[in-house]
Amino acid sequence: MAEAWLIGAFSTAFGKKPDRSYKDLTREAYLGVLADAGMDGGAEVDLAWFGNCTMHMDRQANSRGQVCMAPLVGEGLFPERVPLVNIENACATTASALAAATFAVRAGASRLGLVIGAEKLIDSDTGRGRFEAFDGTLDQFDPEEWRSYYASAGEASGKPFEVGGGRTPFMDTYAMQACYHMKRHGTTQRQFAVAAANAHNFGADNERAQYRFRTTPEKVLADREISYPLTRAMCAPMGDGAAALLVASEDFLRDCPPPVRERAVRVRACGLSGGKYRALDERGLSYAAAQRAYAQAGVAPADIDVAEVHDATAFSHLYQCEMLGFCPEGEGGRFVESGETGPGGRIPLNTSGGLIAKGHPIGATGASMIVELAEQLRGEAGARQVPGARLGLAENGGGVIGFDEAVCVVTILERG
Repeated sequence: MAEAWLIGAFSTAFGKKPDRSYKDLTREAYLGVLADAGMDGGAEVDLAWFGNCTMHMDRQANSRGQVCMAPLVGEGLFPERVPLVNIENACATTASALAAATFAVRAGASRLGLVIGAEKLIDSDTGRGRFEAFDGTLDQFDPEEWRSYYASAGEASGKPFEVGGGRTPFMDTYAMQACYHMKRHGTTQRQFAVAAANAHNFGADNERAQYRFRTTPEKVLADREISYPLTRAMCAPMGDGAAALLVASEDFLRDCPPPVRERAVRVRACGLSGGKYRALDERGLSYAAAQRAYAQAGVAPADIDVAEVHDATAFSHLYQCEMLGFCPEGEGGRFVESGETGPGGRIPLNTSGGLIAKGHPIGATGASMIVELAEQLRGEAGARQVPGARLGLAENGGGVIGFDEAVCVVTILERG
């Protein structure tokens, strides 16, 4: 199989940026990824994918990427006539775009592909989070299906499903899953707090993270409750940001200067799966995506040195340890509490700070995970560095189908 290589990876800082436009964020990410790849311009980019989920809220639909890239084309910074594909795949948007770019390079359809995602979840006028961005995530055609599913799940988990009153169904569904895990496996609320504290403490060393403070499990537990057992410090914040990647073919990489070749990271696998209304005790879609990725890469969970997982809440940190095979099913809480996912642990998780601390501008999130792993595998992660990291894994889920996400992408990267 032909190889695909990351030669550039860049993320803006995430956070509340009411004074920055989509075009501003796109420009920063694009110029940043070129600089990271040691390129003066993007003349050799031959295919591009642009990820975004919410631009329609600012009255820009359809050709979102073309609109954001147009000033760069006009200034001669991005080549004319390059095909650009807009992609929207919920929170897994740019992980899906990376998979598409990888497949195109491996198929010989591209020598150098650009993946870029930009998102604004903070209202520029009020400075507040735009929660309405998620209003259409659940099935709008047959809402009785998910209402019935969550009602039954609420009975099984011991946490009834509620709507209205300023609640967000997404945090409530994560909370129901957390309660079910506690009931079935003896997981404790403190174990979720340990996961969240790990994320915040890693994020304190990431200059791009939205939240940069250190904390303790006790402080996490004492924070304001969002939906039991989840407190505010266990949940990802709203924010703005952008991230970009450059995916090159083997022959393109061969023609690059030695410094670029030395920093290149191989894309070993992209495993994808889709969600369904699963039984509560059935494995989630990330398990299927991970199995496909491990098979493609010819590696096992024990081979992974560092991972980024989609921790929209601290529950996901524990749960994905199980689905990705880092620990036995049901043991995620004890695994995290033992320190195995923290600094110096067997599999440091979310060294970027994860979604909980780094932030979650959904169209940029997947690519930002890859940026963190690229830095880890290059040995450029500073205080967050995992010594000797050779294989990295990113798990990025998006959308909601019952207790599954609608889509999941598991990417495995290897130091060049």
